Amino acid sequence: MNANVSTRDSTAGSAQLVLRRIILYALLFALVMIGTVGLSGLVERLLSTGAVMASNDVAGLARSLAFTLIGGPLAAGLWWVVWKRLDDPVERSSAAWGLYLGGVYAVALIASVTAFLRMAASFIGAGEPQWSSPLSVGIAWASIWIWHRWMWRHPIKHPAKLDDVPAVIGSVFGLLVGAVAAISALGSLLDVAIRGYTSLTPVVETWWQPVLRALVWAVGGSTIWWWHWFRDGGRRLRTALVDVALIGVGIFAAGVTALAGAAVMGFVLLRMAFDRDGSMSELLSPLGTAIAAAAVGALVWRYHRVSAAHRSVATRRASRLVTSGVSLATTASGIGVIINATLAVVVSPLAGGGTRTLLLGGISSLMVAGPVWWHSWKPGRQPRTSDAISPARRVYLIVFFGISAVVALIALLVIGNRIFEYFLGDVTGGSLLDRIRAPLGLLVAAGLVSAYHFALWRREHALLAAASPAQAHTVHQVTLVTASPSDLLSKAITDATGAKVAVWRRAESGPEAAVAEGIPPEGPELVRRVLDGLAGVTAKHILLVIGPPAQGSRIDVIPLVHNEDRHGAAVSERWAPRAES
Repeated sequence: MNANVSTRDSTAGSAQLVLRRIILYALLFALVMIGTVGLSGLVERLLSTGAVMASNDVAGLARSLAFTLIGGPLAAGLWWVVWKRLDDPVERSSAAWGLYLGGVYAVALIASVTAFLRMAASFIGAGEPQWSSPLSVGIAWASIWIWHRWMWRHPIKHPAKLDDVPAVIGSVFGLLVGAVAAISALGSLLDVAIRGYTSLTPVVETWWQPVLRALVWAVGGSTIWWWHWFRDGGRRLRTALVDVALIGVGIFAAGVTALAGAAVMGFVLLRMAFDRDGSMSELLSPLGTAIAAAAVGALVWRYHRVSAAHRSVATRRASRLVTSGVSLATTASGIGVIINATLAVVVSPLAGGGTRTLLLGGISSLMVAGPVWWHSWKPGRQPRTSDAISPARRVYLIVFFGISAVVALIALLVIGNRIFEYFLGDVTGGSLLDRIRAPLGLLVAAGLVSAYHFALWRREHALLAAASPAQAHTVHQVTLVTASPSDLLSKAITDATGAKVAVWRRAESGPEAAVAEGIPPEGPELVRRVLDGLAGVTAKHILLVIGPPAQGSRIDVIPLVHNEDRHGAAVSERWAPRAES
């Protein structure tokens, strides 16, 4: 009773400690945010108005003063309490400390870097640069970032859990900003090279100014990524969070970007060859951005695929599966669009350029993504043994089968709805085939993907089932007759055969008599002899008799064969020794 009460008290105390940490760090997070917002407001007024702090915005000044002079000291005092507590290793190993530090680090980094880059970009152009507001925000949040970076890199009080969060957040943020800005800069430059300068306001802004502004963002984002990925050792971390970020951003997002850009490139080229409706400038308008997206996305994709190749086996497999999934989704969408456009031609052979444009879009998606899927999935080199089938592959097959099955079901419902609308007299939607061609293309594409992955799943399920040992136990009941204590022996029999063990004591040898007669208790040697005697016995019911030590502890394994008599009662027809030792 006392032990149960002590356990409950310990559990309650642990829960209260966790709740106390959550409340403490959440309050500290809120106070740091409040104090920094107030400080940035005061710095902005100081930079923009000089010595005149109060202008027409009295309410804004009062808010900044309250946030700074009340929230700031409270945050500093609470931080000092937390910092002193971190002398305890238990406090440093709490997840709340790592979560707080990672959260503030992320907010401060994103806010400060965005503000400084926005200020730098505002100086490029003919307009008045907007520097006071972003500079004040950048100064305030940069101070918080430096402060929390010092705590993160502290040799003693750094968080023991979630220590990788700042490096991951910094590298992901820098990579996203740098890649998007690089696509914008390169796309604008290529657009000028392909189509010429087409600005609507050439007097106000020249062609190189938006390119240079985007280049500032690209350099800033790339620097942040390099600093956290290389300088702070993000690439050397072998944690699940780093692997997820690498696969989710460096492979999945970059792969989608590269494939989308390449598909648009192919679409523009196909339109130039077969569908030149409209002006050439309009036709070429997406080409520059598409080339930039394909180039930058492929570069990021390739780098992270090489990085994944040097990590764990699970990460490498996930990298290949994600690549295959992205390309397969693009391929399936291309097939659906091709079917849709083909049916549109069947409905109206004299259809204009809209149908032809749709068909070319589907063909470009199929041409770009199909080879990538074939290369990453390798349909001709599927696993032939159970050892080559990983759990991640099984999950991949189930996920794609499930998603495509759901998409096919939704498309089928849409088709049914439109068929009923047609036969019930709705004349506003055109012919029946024209009504259902879009969901029919989706149904065919999703059905093909679902059927293919289900067939692979069944094949691999059969391989795994054939390779796995039989799990069914043939022995249901063992009746053990012994004079010695039987707990260890009963457990060993159950583990080996899965059978229930019923123990019968010899009448002439109870536990006290066994000790008095010098009968040795069960030991490893006796257990080994019993299991050797049970090996290969397949009867449902076994009688196991262990003789007294005077007879050498003889072991009789007797399989029992049961038949039903004419009254339905179970009777024993044969008792035969199976093995003797």
